[in-house]
Parts: sequence; structure tokens; C-alpha cells
Amino acid sequence: MGVVNRLFSEGFRVFFLAAGLYALFTGLVWELFLSGLDAAPVLGPPPVMWHAHEMIFGYASAAIGGFFLTAVPSWTNTQGARQGFIALAAALWLAGRLAIWYAAALPPLLVAVVDLAFLPILALKILTQLLKRPKPQNVMFLLFLVYLWVSNLLVHLEWLGVTDDTAAAGLRGGLITLCALIAVLGGRVTPAFTRNAMKRAGVPEVNWPSSHKVIERLSLVCALALPPLTMLSAPDWLIGSVALLFGGVQGVRIMRWGGAWCWNQPILLALHLGMAMLALGMILTGLARFGIGNELAGLHVLGIGCVGGMTLAVMSRAALGHSGRALIAPRPMAVGYALITLAAFTRWAGVELDIFYLPALLATGGLWIAAFGLFLFALWPALIGPRVPVPAR
Repeated sequence: MGVVNRLFSEGFRVFFLAAGLYALFTGLVWELFLSGLDAAPVLGPPPVMWHAHEMIFGYASAAIGGFFLTAVPSWTNTQGARQGFIALAAALWLAGRLAIWYAAALPPLLVAVVDLAFLPILALKILTQLLKRPKPQNVMFLLFLVYLWVSNLLVHLEWLGVTDDTAAAGLRGGLITLCALIAVLGGRVTPAFTRNAMKRAGVPEVNWPSSHKVIERLSLVCALALPPLTMLSAPDWLIGSVALLFGGVQGVRIMRWGGAWCWNQPILLALHLGMAMLALGMILTGLARFGIGNELAGLHVLGIGCVGGMTLAVMSRAALGHSGRALIAPRPMAVGYALITLAAFTRWAGVELDIFYLPALLATGGLWIAAFGLFLFALWPALIGPRVPVPAR
């Protein structure tokens, strides 16, 4: 099988590769802009708006697209998407990125239509597979894709001049939706993968990750409620209260999952770190709604530490596993996990402590670029190369 055919043979290959490359590209453009060089997308939205939009609806949508196209067939025991569909979906995603980059030179309605086309196609494909084995806990993910699409629509409605002030709510709603999706998905895979590893290592069952029904239900309610509240620009006290509850619940959850046991297994520890950033970021964001701290700092802990960190962890694990490789993070990837967490704290410090603000921004961008550069370096064989055959027994 040629490289091109292989690239479109499984959803994780082209979309995880696209996510990694786009993370590098957007990081470099942002660094150049911060450095005062004329490298911003002058044909698109203002640099700050472009940066926020493309991190949420560009990078993250590629990561979740690759995940769902890979995971849903396993959940439903159905055939994965065909090469033609994967190529079409990838083309739509790329077209959206180009439309945003050249937005100022294109009709706003065309930009909106092109940029909004990817998620419905992805959701429709997922729906056709989920209907073959419809389980509520899986069908629920379609709602998060709807949330994400509506969030992006709110941004485009302001760009189209239909609304006056929905772009900010759309960007916040998109980020919170990604975090809500991570709370549900990460709440499944993190304890499950940790439990499996502990079982193989002979750890007594009493020390395995555990969950509490009330805590899990509270987490789900917050995950379903907070994105629409954010998109609707609900009162600060209401959004802040739900965010604080959400963050506190996540903190309780991760304390029951045995994260300390994973300290020498980076591919597991990265999942726990991503979920910890979710808890911390939600608490910081919730406090900011009550005038305590800076909301921008909390949002970046969520965007970099939670979304960036968790997508790196899941993409690397899925790429290794689905290409037949051992579920052991290559050393460069392990360093990448650490760098993305450091980037989140650096960005928080730059805003919250107001110390060396611009250098902190530049350092954050450099750490982000390094983390995804290491991801591409370490996982390139798994994304591009052939599947490793299972050794004969």
C-alpha cells in the first residue's frame, strides 16, 4: 500500500497528522505575530481572533475527527470509514482552514459555509455507525458535536453582521464544549486504561481506580449544561457556579483514579495530567466569573493544559495502538507531555501574575511548538508507516 493510500486508510492517520502539523503552523504564525513580524494572516480575521478560532475549531476539530473515525467503529463493531469518505472529510477540514485564512478576500457567507461543513459530515458518518449499536453513552457524543458546530456558527454570525456580539460567546462555548467532551471521554478511558495497567502489574484490586455514581452523574450534568450556558451568555454567577462545581467534581474524580501510580508510565500519566488541567482550569475560570483572578488565565489552562494535553495523550496512544505498536510512549513524546503542561502554567503565570507578560507568551508558544514537534517526530512512523504485524506465537 502506497503512502497516500495508507494515509487515508484509517481516520487517525490523516487527521492526527493534520492536527499535529496545524498545531505547529498556528503556533509559528502566532509566535511571529507576537514578535512583531508581519506574518499574521492579513487576508483573514484579526490575528487574535484567528488564533483563538483556529485553536478551537481548526486544530481541535481535526483531533476529535481522527479520534471518532477510529473509535466509533470499535464501539459499534462496524467497518471503518472508507478511504473516499476520509479523503472527503479531510478536504473539507482543510478547505475550512483555507477559507478562514483568506476570509477577508472571500464573501463572508462562503467562508461560513465552507468552515461549517466539516462537523456535520463527521457527525452524519458517526450517526450511521452508532445507529447499528445505539448506546446512549455513545450517541451522546453527537450532542457535543452539535454544541461545537453551534459555537462556530455564533462566531460566523457576528462576522456576517447578523449579530453584534456573539463571537466571544462562540469562542468560549467552543472551548468549554471541548472540555466537556474530554470530561466524558477522559472520564472513561483514564480510569479504564489505568485499571488495565494495574491489573497486568498485579496491583491489588482494592487500589484500582474507582468511581462514585453521584460524582459521575454530577460530572455529566455539568458537561451537558455548561456549554449552552456559555454560548447563551448566561449570568456570570450561574456560569461561575457551574464551572466551580464542574472543576470540583473533576478533582474528586481524579483523586480516585490512582494517578500517582502512573508516575513512571508517561502514556498513562499524560491522561491524568490532562484531566487535572481540566479540574484546575474550570476552577480558575469559575472563580474569574466572581471577580477572583483573570478569566483569560483560566481559559488558557483549559485550552493548553486540558485540550492540548489531552489530545496529545489520546492521539499518541491511539496512533501507537492502532498501528500495532506497543503502548509505550517514545522518549520524545514523553518530553512533549511535560512541555505542554509547562506551557499551560507559563501562560497562566504570564496573565495572572503579570510578570514578563510578552516573554511568557513567547515562551508558551515555543513550548507548544516543541511539544507538537516532538509528537510528529515520535509518532511519524505510526501515522505514515505500515502497521506493525503481530508477532507469531
